[in-house]
Amino acid sequence: MSKIKSAFENGKAFIPFITCGDPDLETTAAVVRAAVQNGADLIELGIPFSDPTAEGPVIQGANIRALNGGVTTDKIFDFVRELRYDVAVPMVFMTYANVVFSYGAEKFISTCQDVGIDGLILPDLPFEEKEEFLPYCRQYGVDLISLIAPTSENRIAMIAGEAEGFLYIVSSLGVTGTRSEITTDLGSIVSVVREHTDIPCAIGFGISTPEQAKKMADISDGAIVGSAIIKLLQKHGKDAPAHVGRYVKSMKDAIM
Repeated sequence: MSKIKSAFENGKAFIPFITCGDPDLETTAAVVRAAVQNGADLIELGIPFSDPTAEGPVIQGANIRALNGGVTTDKIFDFVRELRYDVAVPMVFMTYANVVFSYGAEKFISTCQDVGIDGLILPDLPFEEKEEFLPYCRQYGVDLISLIAPTSENRIAMIAGEAEGFLYIVSSLGVTGTRSEITTDLGSIVSVVREHTDIPCAIGFGISTPEQAKKMADISDGAIVGSAIIKLLQKHGKDAPAHVGRYVKSMKDAIM
């Protein structure tokens, strides 16, 4: 049993996404701590991958910068182990199936348990193929977090019924990135989810303003934001933590 449920016990959850190693792991650590100090309830850490198919240009750029800076999966594990000395909120990895395969699935997932990672999000892993990883996740107490997209339609009930940790509801078709408007009928997706599970659900993709975050959190149990935070890192570099902290506070205040 992971700690993920605790992120949703104090009202609506705000979940920032941060790419590990952009621009370096020291800055990532400072950004994580600033986010937590300003109200982040759960941290989603991206492990960089050379072909991040779910990502738009902003997070693709962060992946490239991190990889060019020499970040590796082992360095990220060590980084999380150090973070856990003072960061108590739940943390999950978001990466791609190939990263886990190439590291060795059991070794990767057992190391997640060892360093204090509570869940794993693999956006390129079809629900029907999750048995590749699920036995190891169950063995080592790491939640394999499922995604529901607007195209999931008839599969929503099935995915929700087997959900662990929290459900990641994708707000829009396409890749990550800020959007001026989110037009998907998310309310009907969430209502189907509610009928089949009591696992919390949070909405991500395209959220960048406090108004959007509030709208998404009103429908669901929380809001996930990535590209808007990565833009602050891209703009401010090593000086980003203070800017990210202020941004996280504005988003958390909006959804409380």
